[in-house]
Amino acid sequence: MKCLVVDDSKMSRMILKKIIGKAHPDWDVYEASDGQEAIEMAKNKQLDVVLLDYNMPIMNGGEAAKILRPQFPNIKMAFLTANMQAALEELAIQLKIDFIPKPITEEKILLYIK
Repeated sequence: MKCLVVDDSKMSRMILKKIIGKAHPDWDVYEASDGQEAIEMAKNKQLDVVLLDYNMPIMNGGEAAKILRPQFPNIKMAFLTANMQAALEELAIQLKIDFIPKPITEEKILLYIK
């Protein structure tokens, strides 16, 4: 399995990689620091899971998801966010993207990637 962790916080990416690596040492886990980087990376990888922070500079998670979802309709994708606004919920429903509410915990991530 291949997972892409997208977050502008290096610390968040490190924590997520550690959680995923501990649970699934055989997975390839890639990192991107913004939505644009995620789109470029997704072109070259056959991803199974994308964990996408919503609030990021350059290109936020919502903008990236609007591009990624049509290109990769079968990827398991989730927004990582504390921002639970109605517009974001509507976008997630429209694009069939899940939510993992921040703060991120090992339990929340493990439940999602099992």
